[in-house]
This record gives sequence, C-alpha cells and structure tokens, in this order.
Amino acid sequence: MTDGSANDRRPPDPATGADRTPLRLRREAWGFAIGSLCFMAGAFPAYADWVGAVMVGITFFVGSLFFTAAAFIQLGLSGRRPPRRRTNTADRADWWSAAVQFAGTLSFNVSTGVALAAAIAAPERLGAGWRPDAVGSIAFLVSSALAVVATRHRLALWDSHARTWHGTWLNMIGSVAFAVSAVGAYVSPVTGDFVSQFWANLGTLLGALCFFVAAVLSRRPLQRHERVVGPVWGE
Repeated sequence: MTDGSANDRRPPDPATGADRTPLRLRREAWGFAIGSLCFMAGAFPAYADWVGAVMVGITFFVGSLFFTAAAFIQLGLSGRRPPRRRTNTADRADWWSAAVQFAGTLSFNVSTGVALAAAIAAPERLGAGWRPDAVGSIAFLVSSALAVVATRHRLALWDSHARTWHGTWLNMIGSVAFAVSAVGAYVSPVTGDFVSQFWANLGTLLGALCFFVAAVLSRRPLQRHERVVGPVWGE
C-alpha cells in the first residue's frame, strides 16, 4: 500500500505551475484509508448480522474501488512508464511493487463484485459474503516483497522517502493476514464448510487494520504553496 512522499523530480502542473505530487499523495492515502475501513467493517460478524449479506457485499465492493483508485495513483507516482534496462534496482522494485499491487486490487474488484452479485441472488447461501481471493492475496504478497527490496535501497529511489520501513512492514503483515484469510475462507469439498471462518474474518480485519495504519502514517499535511484553488479529493 502507500508509504510515499513528495517527488521533487515530477514536473509542475502546467496550469498552475505548482507541484501536484503532494496532492496526489493525499488522495492516495485517503483512498487506501477509506478502502481499509470498508474492509474492516465488512469483516466484523456483528456488522454482517446487522446489515445483511447484500450490504456487506456493497461495503467490500466499494472498499475495493477505493483500493484500486489509490493503487492507480501510487503506480503513476512510481513512474510514467515501466522500468528500462538502465533503471536502478530500487526504482525497478518500486514500480513493479506498485504495478503488481494494482493488479491485485483489480482482482479484488472482480471477486467483490461477484460476491455482491451472489449475495443479491441468494443472501442465505454459504459464502455469499466476500473473503480475500487467492489471486489478489498472492499479488499483495508479491507486491510487499518487492517493496522490501525497494526499501533496502531507498536512498537510490526517485525519492528517498518513497518507501519507509514502518509502511513496508505494516503492508507486509497486512498482506500475510489477507493470505491467511483467503485460506480460512476456502470451502472444503469434503465438509462443505469454511476451513476456518474465524481466521477468514480475523485475517481480513487484521490485514485491513495494517493497511489503514500504513495509509494514515503516510498522509502528510500540505504547505500553503502546495494548495490549489478548487475542490480536491482528500484535501
């Protein structure tokens, strides 16, 4: 997830002459934070009992959209195009981490959308609610591993503060928790029940909590000269 900072190599906005990177970083942080809150709410059994399977499905689906929007911003900040032969190790790992993460969020878009449709069709059916899918969870794990590589060489990054150890490891722990949740949510063909509904819910909750904290820690205040006229999402 996010742990970026202002990139002084980005060109200024041609319309205002200002560097819009801090604004984009705030939007990125808000996207991951709101998406995480949605996933945290959806993982609470009490919330599911209160609102029902359909509303839980909507909560997860909306959260996945915020994740994807934030991941797209992070990918754009990591570079305008894929790494080339002369790209250093840090920037290469940083870009691929963002790219794989973005792919993972798209997978969550699909799985949450399918789960929402299933909940609308048969809200009482086992598994009508969403749990992390294997593809998205693996993508998050790979992204987190690449982020560790980028953080090890952070002084060579496009911005030396683009990766921080607290953000990298919070996201790694969150990705592991989502993977545990995906295993727990697997429906055994023998028993016809979840491997562990407890771990399915707890893994989602802990993972979302880690992503939320990482996003909040990355959110930076804007200086007066960085503000722009007009409404800005997350300002």
